[in-house]
Amino acid sequence: MDKPAEMFDRDFEWAELTRFAALPGPRATLGVVSGRRRQGKTFLLDAVTRASGGFMFTATETTDADALRQFGEALARYRGQPTPFRFTHWDEAVTELMRIADVGGPTVAVIDEFPFLAKASPSLPSIIQRALDPAAQHTNTPVRLLLCGSALSFMGKLLSGNAPLRGRAGLELVVPTLDFRLAAEFWQIDDPHTALLTNAIVGGTPAYRREFTQGDTPAGPDDFDAWVTRAVLNPARPLFREARYLLAEEPELHDTALYHSVLAAIAAGNAARGGIADYLGRKSTDLAHPLSVLQDVGMITHEADAFRRNRSAYRIAEPLVTFYHAVMRPAWGDLERPGRAPAVWQRAQSTFRSKVVGPHFEQICREWARWHASPDTHGGQATRVASGTVNDPTAKTSHEVDVAVHGETDNGRETLLAIGEAKWSDVMGVGHLERLRRIRTLLTARGSASGATRLHCYSGTGFTDELHHLAKDDRAIQLIDLPRLYDGE
Repeated sequence: MDKPAEMFDRDFEWAELTRFAALPGPRATLGVVSGRRRQGKTFLLDAVTRASGGFMFTATETTDADALRQFGEALARYRGQPTPFRFTHWDEAVTELMRIADVGGPTVAVIDEFPFLAKASPSLPSIIQRALDPAAQHTNTPVRLLLCGSALSFMGKLLSGNAPLRGRAGLELVVPTLDFRLAAEFWQIDDPHTALLTNAIVGGTPAYRREFTQGDTPAGPDDFDAWVTRAVLNPARPLFREARYLLAEEPELHDTALYHSVLAAIAAGNAARGGIADYLGRKSTDLAHPLSVLQDVGMITHEADAFRRNRSAYRIAEPLVTFYHAVMRPAWGDLERPGRAPAVWQRAQSTFRSKVVGPHFEQICREWARWHASPDTHGGQATRVASGTVNDPTAKTSHEVDVAVHGETDNGRETLLAIGEAKWSDVMGVGHLERLRRIRTLLTARGSASGATRLHCYSGTGFTDELHHLAKDDRAIQLIDLPRLYDGE
């Protein structure tokens, strides 16, 4: 099956789906597809279904009886039957579904938004499991059943632990967001500075360019501010309320006010649980559940400190949510009135740079160091990249390391290949390099680094001539600017 010409990237996902769709053998087989909302899962599955002549049913949030009626009508249309199937329970529906590949070859059957069906009929996973049992396979045809959903907490549990479908799936595909390089290509933005600013707002979610902005992209650096006010801060455009809807669409998030408050605390720069608790005026222990739920639904990430495993940082996974809480939520009343967006955006410039672009730039630098930088840049193959904090007892202070690159020695032990500092708005100079040298000295004294640990400077603005001169003569000093982030290694 040829990938549709209008499908951007997704080569790996398409290859895996088409491989699964064409699996030989007489038995029915199960696959699970998941991923955050707006990533193009339905588009992928619809394309595979059309290319293979399969069946696709998209569930809605409704009652069990209505869902069965809709399913029966859809299946009858696919089978070319003049009257709908009248199923009284899902046992009958699943049994009939397993017979649709009666022409001999494998046939794809997709149930999209599967969590809606399982919510209305909690026994449905067990019914599917029973239909896939060896004892029931003699009545099945070679159906390639794909269950898809965006509720990450539900989909993650579908094949785990003692779940009925545990061990039954021949495919478990997670459709990711586009990384920052692919996102720039997808948005057709050639200027790295504009690409990163845009990515800091909309991230790598494909739907935000197609359905949500109808292809409206920043034409260049001079058009970026105008694009923000017309496409993101415009109350008539879909992106305006999208961050609010993302939480409302998650079935696990019942007290949305609490979850919005936790996200606001993280967007304000509070990465540790204690800082989030202080921001909200709550006890740290009170936040264990909401933080865990936000992590389960993929709204935040929980990352261990690069140097202290007992410390960690929470970060918002969706850039649009960070932008909403840092820039839009504090001025929501003004933004809802047409014509106020330019003034709000002008006032928010400092906040945007410090709370949105700065942290996002650091995250992009970590992604580059982990997935795009060559081993020659680090002096070895990167196996783990994180941020961290290093105490300086002599100066009675602590130092933040934005990018710490770990690798492995020949005997399998972890080693610190490089440490880096990321500055979005600053021209980096010798002072930044000396700070990194001081941190390397502290880590070497602790046995965590060595003289071979490289020093990386990441800047969105540039470097002084003196720093360029030092890096030219010393390969252990690496300067990474925006063109290198987007095109180099």
